[in-house]
Amino acid sequence: MPDRYAHRTGEVTLTVLGPDRRPLADRVVTVEQRRHAFAFGNIGFDFVRLIGGPGPDEVFGGATGLDLDTLGSRWLSLFNTATLPFYWGRYEPRRGRPDVDRLTATARWLADRGVTVKGHPLVWHTVQPDWLLGLPLDEVESLQRRRIRDLVSGFAGTIDRWDAINEAVIMPVFANGDNAITRLAWDRGRIAMVRMAFEEARAANPSATLVLNDFDLSSAYECLIEGVLEAGVRIDALGLQTHMHQGYRGEEYMLRTLDRFARYGLPLHMTETTIVSGDLMPSHIDDLNDYHIGDWPTTEEGEARQAEEIVRHYRSLVEHPAVQSINYWGITDDGAWLGAPVGLLRKDGSRKPSYDALESLIKGEWWLPPTEMRTGPDGTVVVRGFFGDYTVSGSPFAVRPGVAAATVHLDG
Repeated sequence: MPDRYAHRTGEVTLTVLGPDRRPLADRVVTVEQRRHAFAFGNIGFDFVRLIGGPGPDEVFGGATGLDLDTLGSRWLSLFNTATLPFYWGRYEPRRGRPDVDRLTATARWLADRGVTVKGHPLVWHTVQPDWLLGLPLDEVESLQRRRIRDLVSGFAGTIDRWDAINEAVIMPVFANGDNAITRLAWDRGRIAMVRMAFEEARAANPSATLVLNDFDLSSAYECLIEGVLEAGVRIDALGLQTHMHQGYRGEEYMLRTLDRFARYGLPLHMTETTIVSGDLMPSHIDDLNDYHIGDWPTTEEGEARQAEEIVRHYRSLVEHPAVQSINYWGITDDGAWLGAPVGLLRKDGSRKPSYDALESLIKGEWWLPPTEMRTGPDGTVVVRGFFGDYTVSGSPFAVRPGVAAATVHLDG
C-alpha cells in the first residue's frame, strides 16, 4: 500500500477462536472489508421524494427517471455518508408545519443501511421562509434558536452530524434578495451568529458533530475561524466547499488550501464538491449563481475529463491527514445545482466514467475484497487495510488507529 496513505491504514493481529474459545490453528478464513472509517459522502436529496413522497423541497432533487431500488443500489455501492436538506424555507414553508415526516423516513431509511446522515444546514441566510420577513429581530432570533433545538434534539440518534451554520462570512452583507437572517446577522454580528448555532445545537445534542461551513476560502474565513475560536466557541470540524464549475483547481491549490485550514487543528470536511462533465462555466463569473444557461449538457470529452480529475482530486484529499470527509454534491445530472452536469450518473441514470473511476478508488484501490488467509499455529492472522469495519468468516472486527490486536470468535 503506498506510503502516502499510511495515516489511513492500520495493521491488526487477529486471534481467531473456535466455538470452544481455543485458537484455531492452520485454518483458512475469509477476511473482507465492509465499510470505510473515512466518510465518503454524497447528498441524499433525491431520496426524500422517492421515500417520503413529493413535497416542497422537490426543487432540490432530481433523479426523476430512477426508482428507489436503482438509485439506492448505485448510491449505496459507493457512499457511506449522506447529506439531507433542511433549508428552512423548504422544510417549513408554512409556519408551524415542518416537513418532519418525509425527512424522518428518509433519514431512517439511510441509517438502517449503515449510512451516517448529516443535516444541512441549521442556520443560513438563503432559502428562508417568507413568513419570517417583517418580524422583529428578537422574534427572528427566538424562532431561529427554536428551530435549531427542535431539529437537533428531534433527530438525535438518527442525525448526529450537522452543518451548524452555512456561509457566515457573507451572511451579514448578503444582498441577493431580502431575508430575515441577513438582517439578524448584520445586527448581531458573525461571531454571535456562529455562537448561537453551535451552543443551541450542542445543548440539544451534546454528542452531535457540528460543522462550520463556508464557500469563501479566502483569509476572511480564516479571520472568522480565529475570532470564533478566540471567543471560546467549540467547533468540531471546518467545512470547505469546492464547487468547481469553472474547472478543476488542481492539486497544488488544494494542498495550499488544506494546509491553511489544517493549522487550526480541526478535522476538515470537504462538504460540497463538484466537477463538471460538460463545458466549463466562464472564469469571469464571480458568483456561480449568476450563470444562467437553458441547457447545460454533459459531453463525451467532458466526461473523460471529469473522471480523470475526480481521481486526482480524491487522491489528493485522502492523502492529506487533516481531511476526514469528502461529500460530493450530486449523484445525477437530473436536478443538479445550477443545472450543471456535475453528477456521477447521467440524467437517465446511466453511469458516467467518473462513477466507475471513483468506484475504482473507494471499492478498489482503497478496499480489501474477500481474501482467504490461513491462521498460524497460534490461531493468528495479520490483517492490514484502510481503517474501517471488516469481517473474518462472517465475524466482525475493526481496523482502527492505535489498535494493534483483536480477537474474534467463530461459531462454526
